[in-house]
Amino acid sequence: MINKLVRRALDLRARRYRRPPALKTGRGGGTTVYYLCPDYPVPSGGIRMIYRHVDLLNEAGVDAAVLHHRTGFSCRWFDHSTRVVGAPSVTLSESDVLVVPEIYGPSLGLLPQAPRMVVFNQNAYLTFDGLDEGAAPPYRGLPNLEAVLTVSEDSAKYLRFAFPELPVTVVVNGIDTEVFHPSGQPPPKRIAYMPRKRPDDAAQVLGLLRAHGSLEGWELVPIAGSSESETARILRSSPIFFAFGKQEGFGLPPAEAMVSGCCVVGFTGFAGKEFFLAEFSVAVEDGDVLAFATAAASVLEQYEKEPDSIRKAGRDAAEHIRRTYPVSRQRAELLNFYGSLDITPGLGRTP
Repeated sequence: MINKLVRRALDLRARRYRRPPALKTGRGGGTTVYYLCPDYPVPSGGIRMIYRHVDLLNEAGVDAAVLHHRTGFSCRWFDHSTRVVGAPSVTLSESDVLVVPEIYGPSLGLLPQAPRMVVFNQNAYLTFDGLDEGAAPPYRGLPNLEAVLTVSEDSAKYLRFAFPELPVTVVVNGIDTEVFHPSGQPPPKRIAYMPRKRPDDAAQVLGLLRAHGSLEGWELVPIAGSSESETARILRSSPIFFAFGKQEGFGLPPAEAMVSGCCVVGFTGFAGKEFFLAEFSVAVEDGDVLAFATAAASVLEQYEKEPDSIRKAGRDAAEHIRRTYPVSRQRAELLNFYGSLDITPGLGRTP
């Protein structure tokens, strides 16, 4: 009964965040790209990427803003100077572009048809979340929906299968190496992980490791509610990161752990297969907690015997992520995408 009540409360909370604000429409001058964003005050990699997109567009001369539900709301868990506006202060025109995250899927029909629409689907596995049984697929019957933007080939394949009639474009998540980078000093014996990811599986894996004796002498460091800078500090002071992701759109936590110099062990979340390379990480079959614990015990034992080998794996991982997912690549792919919609630098609102 308690579990049912908890699930019901979480479902109601999720539905609240999935309902868009009332949006006004009217005439306007020029074009602005508005990224609709929930007023979610706690750390979220997806929201961080919404802010990043807006920053990159504005830096390139494309008029853009994060569109929050309430005037005055802005994320405070990372440093930014992103242009943020509230829904009550905005009037959308036919020349504007409204970029809508996948979490609003069940409510897309409530949005106005005046602006052009793009769905920014950062996790394809959430596409059908919140839909009532028998409801129509979320991206059909929307005459102003022009494209779907996503962040990994795994999500792109999912979306192209479900919606073959829609153009789906991948813009990679760039990793900010000014924030996330390896330490210049050998880290202490610490294991970082995110407890909000698959907490039941995490409890089993950690319980197995404790019972086996593998965690003796190691400090477990949960990353929960931490700011972006604090998360980066924890990661670069931990030689090992346990990844408990499930059906991820990309997998920012393990990617950020890798670029911080961690040897990552755990679940790929499927999308993470593209960077969980065997040369510097240990991927485990999804949901296999015993295999996870066995692999983790082996890595911890190797660290005890040859710590330099695990640190080298972390350095190799950092170099791979740095080269493969630079912000410069994200910027180029983002501008190419908007260029395909005829949204180019210098095309903005008239005074």
